[in-house]
Amino acid sequence: MQRQRHGRAHRRRKRTSVGELLLTAVIMGALAGAGAAWHGQPEPAPAAAPARPTATPTGEPAVRAHFGLCHTGGGRNCVVDGDTIWLNGRNIRIADIDAPETHEYDCGQEKALGDRATRRLRQLVNSGPVTLGAIDRDEDSYGRKLRLVYVNGTGVGDTLVSEGLARYYEGGRRSWCD
Repeated sequence: MQRQRHGRAHRRRKRTSVGELLLTAVIMGALAGAGAAWHGQPEPAPAAAPARPTATPTGEPAVRAHFGLCHTGGGRNCVVDGDTIWLNGRNIRIADIDAPETHEYDCGQEKALGDRATRRLRQLVNSGPVTLGAIDRDEDSYGRKLRLVYVNGTGVGDTLVSEGLARYYEGGRRSWCD
């Protein structure tokens, strides 16, 4: 139906619901993104995961040693927790992982998982020759040497992460509690 108003033709407009507007916006956004790909334009890259450290040889020979447990460290060859060892009297922080705390933990769940990670790390370093890989930083703020740790050529960090006992380090402390 048309009628004259102020010298121009007008039509009755249908009211558009908020839901219809949102659906239209979603569809248009999807088409715009697809259009970029259709026109040879690169699609936006997904958010990149933090880069994991790359190891370089330290020049040190592989070490075959018996590792005990040392809750606070200071030993010659021992495991402090799931991501820290003493090797030949040097405090080593495994650079590519974060394991649950066993000393200043936030909940019982974190402590239990941290204890499991500590025992597993001890098993791993006692299972063969330990070699270290240097990263772009030499030490952390606690004076521990930051190194990638390998046993029989396999990354200890990768093993602990694959077994659910650690996660790759992404900077800063994150909670292990639900």
